[in-house]
Amino acid sequence: MLSTKFAIPDVIFGRGAITHLAQCAKRVGAERVFFVSDQGVEDSGWVGLVKGMLRANDLECVYFNDVNSNPRDKQVQEGVEIYREGKCDVVIALGGGSPMDAAKGIATIVGNGGEIKDYEGANRIMRPLPPMIFIPSTAGSSSDISQFCIITDMERRVKMSIISRSLVPSISIVDPQLLVTQDRSLILAAGVDALAHAIESYVSKLASPFTDLHARNAIQLIIANLERAAEEKDIEALEQLSIASTSAGMSFSNAGLGDLHALAHALGGLCDVLHGWVHPTLLPSVMRYNLPSCMAKMGEIGRLVTGSNTGSDRDAAMMGIEKLEQWFEKLQLNTKLQKLVPNREDLMHVCNMATHDACHLTNPRPASAEDLMSVCEEAW
Repeated sequence: MLSTKFAIPDVIFGRGAITHLAQCAKRVGAERVFFVSDQGVEDSGWVGLVKGMLRANDLECVYFNDVNSNPRDKQVQEGVEIYREGKCDVVIALGGGSPMDAAKGIATIVGNGGEIKDYEGANRIMRPLPPMIFIPSTAGSSSDISQFCIITDMERRVKMSIISRSLVPSISIVDPQLLVTQDRSLILAAGVDALAHAIESYVSKLASPFTDLHARNAIQLIIANLERAAEEKDIEALEQLSIASTSAGMSFSNAGLGDLHALAHALGGLCDVLHGWVHPTLLPSVMRYNLPSCMAKMGEIGRLVTGSNTGSDRDAAMMGIEKLEQWFEKLQLNTKLQKLVPNREDLMHVCNMATHDACHLTNPRPASAEDLMSVCEEAW
């Protein structure tokens, strides 16, 4: 077996874990915090709670909330200027993947200079970033755990994958109680994103025994708890979903992803699609394409999804893919790519862009743009 690495932040997990925030900030040397979130999290009341915690512990705070879904390069640059003007020393992000990725982009420029596009790809960040403390408000992106940062280059209409050990936050505070304020659609989108992280990293070229353990755990927990978490907001199910998302993050951060995410990034850049909505349309087709190159692992995924131990690896894999398709339909998720892409003529451009994404490199089966086009046509 080749040598492997496994990098994760300090993780503080549990109901009420957010109350440890000020103590964590002081531990990493905070005096003047740069705090990133968005309007949706403000409306839920969590931003006000965090500001109050910081104020009560004599920590000054510069707040930044100009963050869209699929955060933009210009928003990152705007945040950098505000960070510098505020003479901040620690970055705190609260929210889903967008605020956390925007915060990573800002920290990257603060520590290294230049523009965010200078760091597109793997291992291009050479100098340290300010300490980062992230608090996820969804159970899906795992940006609070991962070495990944996804920022949209608006001029090229491309979601850039930036991958570096330096992007792993100092501390992740995972409080399942934050999920209670999320609506059904966001819990489902985030949960399917976490499932896609687990499946793609489990069959990745860089998967290791350490990442496999977390990927398997995530798949089992998501299948068992996502529906109850979304429909009933059951706190036990939401807690298990938080564990699953954290496990999936530990897996994909260290093993990488695959062509599902390469296509999702290309689609997000071109069509500004909500990331989590891409996966129910393309995940089954990508799994079928990859099947010949990772039959045993796809069989194991099938057994985890269906709960059945019978049949060959191929039969188990196919049963698992069909079960996922039925599950997405039951959850009333869109499974047709044509509902996300206005013009079918754009698909070839999307597939070409996907072959340049960093996630494409760790897909288990080599794929040309024409191969990815066949995947998209199956999902159309």
